Amino acid sequence: MKEVSEPRHLEPHLKESSGMRDFVFGFGDGINTSLGIAAGVGGADVSSNIIILASLVGMFTGAKAMAVQNYLAVKTQRQLLTSEIDREKWEIENKPEDEKREIEEIYRKKGFSGEELDRVVNKIISDKKVWLDTMLTEELNLNLEIAGSPLKSALRMFVSFLIGGMLPILPFFFFTGLTALFVAIGISVSTSFTVGVIKSKMANTNKIIGGLEMAGLGTGIALLGYGIGSELSNLGVISV
Repeated sequence: MKEVSEPRHLEPHLKESSGMRDFVFGFGDGINTSLGIAAGVGGADVSSNIIILASLVGMFTGAKAMAVQNYLAVKTQRQLLTSEIDREKWEIENKPEDEKREIEEIYRKKGFSGEELDRVVNKIISDKKVWLDTMLTEELNLNLEIAGSPLKSALRMFVSFLIGGMLPILPFFFFTGLTALFVAIGISVSTSFTVGVIKSKMANTNKIIGGLEMAGLGTGIALLGYGIGSELSNLGVISV
């Protein structure tokens, strides 16, 4: 007889992906934001103190904005999912025969039939939590855990943004000019590549491509920022 897999088996993986999602986006945005500001201000040939100050202001402002946006996005997603879950609960309580037929149809399509199908369906509907989980995962492809906690997601985004954002700033405490900028780019690119590899490994996608994608974004932003800052300085828009 075919075994019925427990729908809640997927839950830990969804929690893990939620946390990794927040870390990757926060860390990547933090690096790119600080590196872009440092390169842009550095392109105007200003002192390291001004570069550090501008980058720190941009980093904390960006971290706060990303955390708030992530909180609102996750909260909205959870509200939508909760609404669907409540509706499914109501249907199980008030239209059990219709919901039972939906379970039968789901598992009939999976290859179950006859007495085997009856046993599977009866086993599922004997426990309302299992019944609800099955309807959510099999019929609607929903799981509340996939969104994560709004507060935790916001905090993870804030912290990971700050961690990523500090890396391109550190060299300017010890070096000046292009030396500091090149060291910042090197740190950012190598760290971004590593995070991209980890993300791709968890998603079972090409690790090299994933690493190059994240590293390439930071390098492109740095070059763009440096070019803008340098051009503004040459035009006299920014004078130091």
